[in-house]
Amino acid sequence: MSRTRVLIMGAAGRDFHNFNVYFRNNASYEVVAFTATQIPGIGGRVYPASLAGNLYPQGIPIYDEAELSDLIQRYTVDQVVFAYSDVKHEFVMHKASQVMAAGADFRLMGLHTTQLRSHRPVISIGAVRTGCGKSQTARKVVSLLQQQGLRVVAVRHPMPYGDLSVQAVQRFASYADLDLHECTIEEREEYEPYIERGAVIFAGADYEAILRRAEQEADVIVWDGGNNDTPFFASSLHIVVVDPHRPGHETSYHPGETNVRMANIVIINKVDTANYADVLRVREQIEEVNPAALIIEAASPIFVDDPLEIRGKRVLVIEDGPTLTHGEMTFGAGVIAAKRFGASEIVDPRPFAVGSIQATYAKYPTTGAVLPAMGYGAQQVADLEATINAADADLVIAATPVDLTRVLKSRLPMKRVRYELQEIGTPTLDEILAEEFVRG
Repeated sequence: MSRTRVLIMGAAGRDFHNFNVYFRNNASYEVVAFTATQIPGIGGRVYPASLAGNLYPQGIPIYDEAELSDLIQRYTVDQVVFAYSDVKHEFVMHKASQVMAAGADFRLMGLHTTQLRSHRPVISIGAVRTGCGKSQTARKVVSLLQQQGLRVVAVRHPMPYGDLSVQAVQRFASYADLDLHECTIEEREEYEPYIERGAVIFAGADYEAILRRAEQEADVIVWDGGNNDTPFFASSLHIVVVDPHRPGHETSYHPGETNVRMANIVIINKVDTANYADVLRVREQIEEVNPAALIIEAASPIFVDDPLEIRGKRVLVIEDGPTLTHGEMTFGAGVIAAKRFGASEIVDPRPFAVGSIQATYAKYPTTGAVLPAMGYGAQQVADLEATINAADADLVIAATPVDLTRVLKSRLPMKRVRYELQEIGTPTLDEILAEEFVRG
């Protein structure tokens, strides 16, 4: 009996997970290739035999998504699985049309075929878009559980941008671990805040193995999602963060709408800086698609050491990279801090951009007059450093969760912006989590 020939479209995350959980040992299918997009430099690799299993002794090639139609013909593909996130519903259907025109079936995979079950309680944190405040919410949940005396381990959505053969299971508990695993800026943005809290966070490429390792040292596991993807682990409490700066996105992006529909709790974040009409619009959308969800409003207050040093300065603002690129935001906490604390000018970094940073602006022209903290590899970090040092500014405001001074050298003084989740009114996450574990 012939095997169904499958191609998986991805971005070095959900694609590998779906393969590992459903296809890796499934003799009814033959995965002939992956395609990759969104992240610079992740095509042209091979998903290694050490991760691919006995059915794939040579591993599986990874191509750029631009080759999709040709690959369907070349490999006589029967079925294409779409497996990445933070894209418009319309975009997904354009890809479906492309696939079907090339002769293959188009598939989206749901929770029953892709979620793993833990022997420990799991709380999952998701979002409707990149940059809603998902990770700060996850970090707050970890801290609140720690205060209850529970051993908490976080597991982060995958970011395997390096050598996949050595990234099956990664454990981060110290800054030395970040150096050991040669983490990119994007990885450090997610891991450093946990390390600062004395928490352990896992990530990697094989989430069955990661889950079993995490269970060995946890009373509770917190899933910290990536982009607006759905959780890899089945959970007893699913918290989803939405952003009133982008009203309507909660039901117009894939798979963010899935997150809203399956949420137990929806947090409308950033109400302190959004138009309240947009807050109400988002609330109405949530109530329409998931009337059973508990809705919490929250602020995202910012904190800066010695904010008076910003007053009157010409500042270069650095924001979280993915939030500006495929998250489509034109500003973040850095711009808010610059305006709030009296900067005389926000310097446009685009005239000073070099190399891959210049290419990022070309690919994402809506980014605006802020610098995305791109750093997917050593060359891009070097380009980011060169762009910062070429800028005609007095001060850098860095509103990314990572301490950039650990990975690059700036000729300009750098002022770091931090931001945390702050619920407005009751119930609070603390009250909800206390009830969850008392009841459990």
